[in-house]
Amino acid sequence: MIMKKKLYFTRHGQTFWNVANKICGATDIGLTDRGHEQAEELGRLIKEKLDSGEIVIDEIVASPLSRAYDTAKHIADMTGLPLRTDERLKEQNFGKYEGTPRDGEVFKMDKRNFVQSYDGGESMLRLAQRIYNLLDDLAKDDKIYLLVAHNGIVRCVNSYFYDMTNEEYGNYGIKNCELKEYTF
Repeated sequence: MIMKKKLYFTRHGQTFWNVANKICGATDIGLTDRGHEQAEELGRLIKEKLDSGEIVIDEIVASPLSRAYDTAKHIADMTGLPLRTDERLKEQNFGKYEGTPRDGEVFKMDKRNFVQSYDGGESMLRLAQRIYNLLDDLAKDDKIYLLVAHNGIVRCVNSYFYDMTNEEYGNYGIKNCELKEYTF
């Protein structure tokens, strides 16, 4: 029987700007106490799944932004898994929208323009290029990875594995410390 290679993804724990309903983007915003608790809870869950053989993970790869790295560190400490960072997992830079309301109507509309850089930020197409390149690289070896990153990154990861309309892409997201599984 041929086993298909898996990839796991989680979003960082709750941040101060998540609570304030602000766009974090590439701004380095820290975890709240609840965010640290969520990361520890996820670390325990992953350890249980690893110990029972329900899942296999060889390495954690995290965004270098503190909210994702600190989440990954909690998971690594709980599980004993090796941890490294990869710059390509940084959240999308939303330029002029960083620190503004997440549910702003103009932002929602602008997110559907995939070549727009948000006045000094990063376009969806550039984001897709770096995330797809990372996923292509990770697919080449026999390791199973847990990626710890951001909501904007999981949108892109999801679009790598599944067809999505622009609207589905713009609306897609996961909860803090939610664990997703993908198959190459």
